[in-house]
Amino acid sequence: MRVPCASAFPPAPGAGHTSQQGVDDVSERTQENRSAGQEQSPATKSGRRLAAQLAAKKAADARRKRNAWASGLAAVAVVGVLIAVFVTIGGGDDDKPTNQADATPSATAPTPDAAGAPPAPQLPEGADPALGSKPTVTPGTGELKKLTVTPLIKGKGPEVKKGQNITTNYVGVFFKDGKEFDSSWSSGQPATFPIGVGQVIPGWDQGLVGVTVGSRVQLDIPGELAYGNDAAAAGGRPTGPLRFVVDVLAAQ
Repeated sequence: MRVPCASAFPPAPGAGHTSQQGVDDVSERTQENRSAGQEQSPATKSGRRLAAQLAAKKAADARRKRNAWASGLAAVAVVGVLIAVFVTIGGGDDDKPTNQADATPSATAPTPDAAGAPPAPQLPEGADPALGSKPTVTPGTGELKKLTVTPLIKGKGPEVKKGQNITTNYVGVFFKDGKEFDSSWSSGQPATFPIGVGQVIPGWDQGLVGVTVGSRVQLDIPGELAYGNDAAAAGGRPTGPLRFVVDVLAAQ
């Protein structure tokens, strides 16, 4: 009797299906294991670390840039403040009050020239240039008993009228010895006063009315028309006969 081989029998029901499913399950698990193995590979971990390091470096670079911009803006602000302070201080010099010693002297208080001499007076138009220099006054002679007016330079201006304010330069000396006791030339400031109204000694009130502007006159004045003859009553003023040389510079 001939025995058939195993392949001659038909497979049992479900036997072939079971075998194929097992193969598929094994294949799927193998694939999952392979995928899990790839995710946990050293190369993948190294790539992640590198990416993290790059991100950290970019963040640090961004922070440095922001800090650099902030520092630059702060420096610009400081420079701006310094410039504003400098301009304020420098500009404030334009509003500083002028020191009285640096101010230009007024016409009523002229200053000496470089040589220490008082400046020349301002003369009326057409006046003799001699009025720009102090005259030399000599003593008188004899007994002075009345007012004597002697023209030394004849001015071309109008006559002085009673009640006007006149501006003069003058030198005053004692008639007997010619010793000087007063002079407007010493201060470099001409004297201005009303004439003919009792504001000066009678010898001036009487002797200068009618004199033309630009004139130089000599006034010989007895004591009674000056400060008197009594030294005790004169209060330190010069007494006795006096001689004045007066330049009439203006009359208004």
